[in-house]
Amino acid sequence: MSQLAAIEEFLGCRRLAVVGVSRSKNDFTRLLFREFVKRGYDVVPVNPEAGELEGRRCYAQVQEIAPPVEAALVMTPASATEGVVRDCATAGVRRVWMYRATGQGAVSDAAQAFCREQGMAVAQGCPFMFFPKPGFPHQVHGWLLRVTGRWPK
Repeated sequence: MSQLAAIEEFLGCRRLAVVGVSRSKNDFTRLLFREFVKRGYDVVPVNPEAGELEGRRCYAQVQEIAPPVEAALVMTPASATEGVVRDCATAGVRRVWMYRATGQGAVSDAAQAFCREQGMAVAQGCPFMFFPKPGFPHQVHGWLLRVTGRWPK
């Protein structure tokens, strides 16, 4: 599956887990979490150290979520991502987005290999750029990726 197809498939899901959402209200993970909520997604926070975030019950692992989610946005350190995607596979989640803006982000070679072996769709990058009307800084980031030939195909 192409990267762009994986992105479109992910964003077509309506019930999502955000794994690694921070307890800190000002953290970027919370900003992205709120954006998904604002855009009408049913978003479930996953953080083993929080009981509730943004007024929603928080789960320790993806496989604990009931009813289950369709997809998972992974915003953990890359070293934790393989464990998260294994949890997703156990939970029957077939669509994963490994967050990356700059640097490695949540992207892990081992996690990507595991997803491929399991037939899971994997997107990576920053979801903000792929929302309709993403806002100025995200439009600029998307434009830069297009100009440099790094926009997903």
